Amino acid sequence: MLGLDDCLTEVMAIPGALDAMLLDQTSGMAVAISGPPQGVDAERSAAALTETLRATMDGLARSCPGETVRIDDMLVTTDKGHHLLRMLETVFEGPLIIYLRLDLERSNLALARYRLQAISSQFLT
Repeated sequence: MLGLDDCLTEVMAIPGALDAMLLDQTSGMAVAISGPPQGVDAERSAAALTETLRATMDGLARSCPGETVRIDDMLVTTDKGHHLLRMLETVFEGPLIIYLRLDLERSNLALARYRLQAISSQFLT
């Protein structure tokens, strides 16, 4: 079983990891931060990331009427890197999300997704 700090330590050990956050899906706030890049407002970033996830879930629900849509993880690739969001089964003060930014050249997406899945299953219950 992993705590908040242990979870982020494990996430940052993924090859190519640049920075990571644990986000509260309900409030849009950062619960824990590891390695934020200089000049980035972590709180605004956390709010924007959770809003992006909400919009994606809403769009998927509208495009699949009558079906229950559950997102396990979400991947966005930009010209600078990969961005992974992994929903956690655990309810802390609200549902949590692991956000991980990966270096485009040094990361392995399949390995990163596999490690995030393993880490999320070990996170505190």
